Order: sequence, then C-alpha cells, then structure tokens
Amino acid sequence: MDPLLFALPKGRLQDVLLDLLGRGGINVDRAGISRRLTFPDRDGRFAFVSLKPADVPVYVESGAADVGVAGTDVLREFDPDVYEPLDLRVGLCTMVLACPVDRPLAEGGQWRIATKYPRTAGRFFAAKNNHVHIVKLEGSVEIAPQLGLADAIVDLVETGRTLKENGLVVTETISPISAKLIVNRTAMKTKREGVQRLLADLDGVIYAHR
Repeated sequence: MDPLLFALPKGRLQDVLLDLLGRGGINVDRAGISRRLTFPDRDGRFAFVSLKPADVPVYVESGAADVGVAGTDVLREFDPDVYEPLDLRVGLCTMVLACPVDRPLAEGGQWRIATKYPRTAGRFFAAKNNHVHIVKLEGSVEIAPQLGLADAIVDLVETGRTLKENGLVVTETISPISAKLIVNRTAMKTKREGVQRLLADLDGVIYAHR
C-alpha cells in the first residue's frame, strides 16, 4: 500500500504534532527534517511534508496531499472543501477582538480593524450589523492601533501577554481555535484503510481519558 502524503504545518506546532503522532505509534526520525522536502515515518505508512500553515488546506483540498493538519483559524478563513474528522486538541488558543485599554470602541463607529483574517473578521462584524473597514496584515497586528492604522484588531491569543505588552485588552471572544486533522475527499474513499487506521491511532491517544 502506498504511503499517505501527510502535510504538516511548519513552526512550533509541528513538534507538538510529531509528539502526538509518536504517542499513537507513528514515529519519525527528526534529524535533518528542516532540510528535507519530505520525510517518512519509520514504518513507511506516511510521507510527511512541511508547509506554511495556510498552504496545508490548499494541498489537501487539491489532492496533492492526502491528509494534513490545520488550525480552525485557517480552515474558517479559507473554507476548503475537505473532511475534518478529528479535533486533535492541540494548538489551543482563542480568536478575539481587542482594542487599546485607553481607547474603547465607540458604539456605532466606523471602526478600522487590523487582522490576518479578513474573511473571518468580516463575517463576525456582518453578523453583528457593524460596518467596519478591514485592514489586512501579514503579521504584528498588535502594533496597528498604536501607530494609528486601526482602532482594534482581530487576532489569536494564547496567554494574553502580547496584548498586554501592547496596551490592548480583549473586548470580545470570537471563537476557540484548535488543530484539526483534515482529509482529502477522494483519499477518504480511495485510501480509506490507511486513513481509518490513522484516525484510530490518533483517536486512541486524544480520547484515552475521556
């Protein structure tokens, strides 16, 4: 049976995911991973590829990868046509609306919102009938209110320390965020045995104590 091509997000979440896979019996030799385009597990069940987090759903939706891991922030922003069979319960954080401590958002104002997630932010404010101007940024959104680029931000928060350091306070929680296993729709049928075995391995680890 051909190995499943498994797309992993680059960054600090990757080590957490490899630890999780290891607890499920899927072990990888991590030496030199950063220099390789793809790398196998020790049993030859998978060929892993490291991608930018936003690219993982693109590869899985297209079939270039069979399975992958993506955060719900990315999944809700891009809305790929993939299966989401398992919440991995890692990469936990929260998407929030935050504004300067000394400049709360005025009711009925035409707010400028800086964010990496323009679609998600747009839907959030549209549901509340708030008219806003979205300023899309690729990083460091926390500084936008300080420099007058925006009145508030929509971003991910883990501990809240970065917000505090930049004089921001959470005014509303938008949604909880976690990493999910995603599966290409064709692979779910044509490689069902391998996918189901992966789901069983991970399910046994994640929900062992439920």
